[in-house]
Amino acid sequence: MKYMSKATLLAIFLIASIAYSKAQTPANTYSVKSWFGPPAPTFSPVVNSDRTITFRFKAPKATAVDLLFGEWDVKPQTMKKDTAGVWAITTTQLEPGVYSYVYSVDGIQTLDPVNPLTKIGTQIYSSIVEIPGTPPRFDEVQNVPHGTLQIQKYISTALKQLRSLYVYLPADYYSGSLKTYPVLYLRHGAGDNESSWTQASGKADVIADNLIAAQKAKPMIIVMTNGLTDGSWAGGSSEEGLKKLGDELTTDVIPLIEKTYRVKKDRESRAIAGLSMGGGQSFVIGLRNLDKFSYIGEFSSGLLSDKDLKIDQYVPGVFNAALNEKLKLLWIGCGKDDPRYPGHIQLIENLKQHGIKYRSLFIPGGHEWHVWRVQLNDFMQQLFK
Repeated sequence: MKYMSKATLLAIFLIASIAYSKAQTPANTYSVKSWFGPPAPTFSPVVNSDRTITFRFKAPKATAVDLLFGEWDVKPQTMKKDTAGVWAITTTQLEPGVYSYVYSVDGIQTLDPVNPLTKIGTQIYSSIVEIPGTPPRFDEVQNVPHGTLQIQKYISTALKQLRSLYVYLPADYYSGSLKTYPVLYLRHGAGDNESSWTQASGKADVIADNLIAAQKAKPMIIVMTNGLTDGSWAGGSSEEGLKKLGDELTTDVIPLIEKTYRVKKDRESRAIAGLSMGGGQSFVIGLRNLDKFSYIGEFSSGLLSDKDLKIDQYVPGVFNAALNEKLKLLWIGCGKDDPRYPGHIQLIENLKQHGIKYRSLFIPGGHEWHVWRVQLNDFMQQLFK
């Protein structure tokens, strides 16, 4: 038997490799032509020109789908299914504003899978849709200079854990000027976190941009911290929780802000305010630290609405007319449809009896973001005058 030379073997190997390679090369059928057609129309939600909203949900096998619309006093609205298995409903005409909704699919609540805007805090609560105003609403993004959002990390001495906070810097912060700014410390509710005031729900940064651009509010820095201690409303409102959160604010947060940013460091240049759980925190922490705050605001606080509330238990010796000399503003706000509203009326009567000056704002609405956006918008216009 004759043996093939090494050159012959190498040639055979190369020919076989080329043939194998050609046999294994797949045909390229990929095309991008379909990318460049007109965009598909919005499926859901669709805000119509008459300020109605059409909602659609695809569920061919569902037997019943309801729309649960709104944050407060929600009533199920029956949706109708077409032959393609798409359930739909169109609302009545609505006022411009922010609205929350979910679907109930055979009794199980679900978000809108084609709408990325959601109300998020300690959990994902609902989908969100907004009806624009003409002219744009105070809480809509407008063609004005926009501020910056930053996230800072710090160790909470009182809670012994790593925490984060959000900071809003006004549009002119990086303009080259070395001017300093007053600070609003803004607190969230029990179901929220430090991001909620600047998510789709709160829009604090948008409200601030619009107010500052219109010269209705002073340029200010807004600091939004986490007001939860154990993940519950009770933890953030208990005597122990209020003590720890107050210590965290004065020991860790304010020094961090004053070290990191160009801020004014006198009490006349600091404000504290919050909604719901954060409203009670702001009221109590603010009154306990009158050497640091001249402006205090609370929106829809449950703690302050308690029929058995004893203010002196939280701030002993402070609740009297001498408070008027120390505070430039004490703000009380709530929605008139909120179960906390009667408690706020009781709180105001208590303020009157003690000769304490205050400003109040009560508007239609329940325990919901529409109310808190309005409260923040009006409160900010009173600050740092």
